[in-house]
Amino acid sequence: MNMLQFDLAIGAVSVGAGLLGSLTGLGGGVVIVPVLAILFGVDVRYAIGASLVSVIATSSGAASAYVKEGYTNLRIGMFLEIATTFGALFGAFIAAKISTSAVTVIFGLVLVYSAYLSGRPHREQLGVDRAERLAEWLELDSSYPSRQGPHPYHVHAVPYGFSMMFVAGTLSGLLGIGSGAAKVVAMDDVMRVPFKVSTTTSNFMIGVTAAASAGVYLNRGYIDPALAMPVMLGVLAGSLLGARLLMRIRSVVLRRIFALVIFVLAAEMLYNGFTGRI
Repeated sequence: MNMLQFDLAIGAVSVGAGLLGSLTGLGGGVVIVPVLAILFGVDVRYAIGASLVSVIATSSGAASAYVKEGYTNLRIGMFLEIATTFGALFGAFIAAKISTSAVTVIFGLVLVYSAYLSGRPHREQLGVDRAERLAEWLELDSSYPSRQGPHPYHVHAVPYGFSMMFVAGTLSGLLGIGSGAAKVVAMDDVMRVPFKVSTTTSNFMIGVTAAASAGVYLNRGYIDPALAMPVMLGVLAGSLLGARLLMRIRSVVLRRIFALVIFVLAAEMLYNGFTGRI
C-alpha cells in the first residue's frame, strides 16, 4: 500500500468514525484509535494524537450546526468544561508514565462501557421537573426544539455531574477519545438533561477538552501531520453529515450497530493489550 492509498483508506474510515461520533455524542476517537492501531499498525500514542486532532474537527464541524438548531446548551457546556479541561491536562500528564499495553487495556475497557451506553435504550424527552436552586443560580435550565415547539427542561445534580466531568477529561487526555461516553452519561443519567441535548452539548465540549491535551501530545511529538491530516478531514466530513442526519432520523438502529462495532474493537484492543502486541 503506497502513501496515497494509505491516506485514502484512513480518510474513508475517518468519515465513518466522524459520522458515528457526531450522531451519538461519543466522539469519533472511540473508532479511530483502535482502527489505526489494529488495522493500520500505527503506534497507539500516535493514533491517540491523530484522534485528538480529529476530535477537535468533530466538535468544530458538528457543534456549530447543533448550536444553530438550538439543541446545544452552551451554559452547561462552558460550565462543565472547567472540570474537563483540568482533567484533560491531568490525563495527558500521566499518559507518558503508563505503558502502551496498559493504555490499550484501559481503552478496551472504556470501549466496552461505550458499547453499553450506545446499545441501551435512551429516553427521548423528559417531563418538566422541579428546578434546583444551584442550576437556577447558574442559569443552566433551558429548552430544546421539538415537533410541539420548545420543550423546557431542568438540570439536576450539578455538583455530581461536575465531578464526573473531571473523570471524563482525564479519559480524554489519557486515551484521546474526547470522553464523549462519560459526558453523555453524566448529563443524561446524572444531571437528567434530555438525550439530544446531552449528545449535542457533548459534541460542543469534546473539542475544548481535546484541545487542552492535544498541546501536550504535540509537545511530546506524538502528533504526526501526515497521519493527522487525513484523519481530521475524514472526521470533519463525517461529523457534518451526522449533524444533518441527527435532525431527521431516529438513531436506535444506528446505536445498536455502533455498539456492536466498538464491542468488537474493544475485544481486539483488550486482546492486544493483555498479550503485549500493541
